[in-house]
Amino acid sequence: MIKNEAKRLGFIDCGISPASYLFDDAVCFNKWIDNNFNGEMFYMERNKDKRLDPRLLVDGAKSIISVLLSYYTDEKQKFNNSPKVSKYAYGDDYHYIIKDKLKKLFLFINDNIGKVEGRVFVDSAPVLDRAWARRSGLGWIGKNSNLITKKHGSFIFIGEIILNIELKYDNPINDYCGKCTRCIDACPTNAIVEPYVIDSRKCISYLTIENKQQIPVELKGKFNNWVFGCDICQDVCPWNNNILQELVPELSPNKKLLNMSKEEWYSITEEDFKKVFKNSPILRTKYSGLKRNLAFIDDDNEESASKSR
Repeated sequence: MIKNEAKRLGFIDCGISPASYLFDDAVCFNKWIDNNFNGEMFYMERNKDKRLDPRLLVDGAKSIISVLLSYYTDEKQKFNNSPKVSKYAYGDDYHYIIKDKLKKLFLFINDNIGKVEGRVFVDSAPVLDRAWARRSGLGWIGKNSNLITKKHGSFIFIGEIILNIELKYDNPINDYCGKCTRCIDACPTNAIVEPYVIDSRKCISYLTIENKQQIPVELKGKFNNWVFGCDICQDVCPWNNNILQELVPELSPNKKLLNMSKEEWYSITEEDFKKVFKNSPILRTKYSGLKRNLAFIDDDNEESASKSR
């Protein structure tokens, strides 16, 4: 009943796992933090106990409902020479869209099962969402650290509801990456330092969004024109071949963004930035961050051009 309602709300899949301590994930997570691979994402270091034990987030937690929402689209940016944006930022900010749908699912559970205590989460608290999605049988963690699903690929958002009732639980599925290393081989900055491990300090997505400092000069010439996010490790993944477009209407791409020319990107004013990206995840990088990114990839393009001459 819960899964059917989740799909009616637009989620492409839903799985359920028992709320317990993440022993296996704790080892990898702590090692990742100890290596400073989180970069300036210091919030990853805070509340580590809650991040690894959902029972500290919701009193009496017994079940975690994980849901997936696809953001894959066949639509592309109109101009090949325009600064590139990750597909996840083509439409409105997913946080609000998913949270709204999760709240509706939570109300549905209360209306049909009885009074239930719980909380909904979309990147809004210390929750290891990919770990719970994996435990719920929705997919496996790929070598690029993204959740990959057999049917829907990896262009997906994840959300959770943590509840204080027991439900029927799903089983994790196998890792189907096999011997494939396409994501590792394709990363231009070598951010995938070993299978399943990302050094955020080298990751284009991190450097163009979360990073508030100057982008390391040694990475010049390696950004491939990405100005916000990066889809390279997903674009080369075989599991993203021939996936269906299953966008909910709320995630429809922003036509103004897709049609922006290179000249419009580089001449954008702060006022236009706020208008064009009014409800967009791109606001996260702020106008100053966007201008920094644009200047960096412009230098990239000049350097690449000089090498080809």
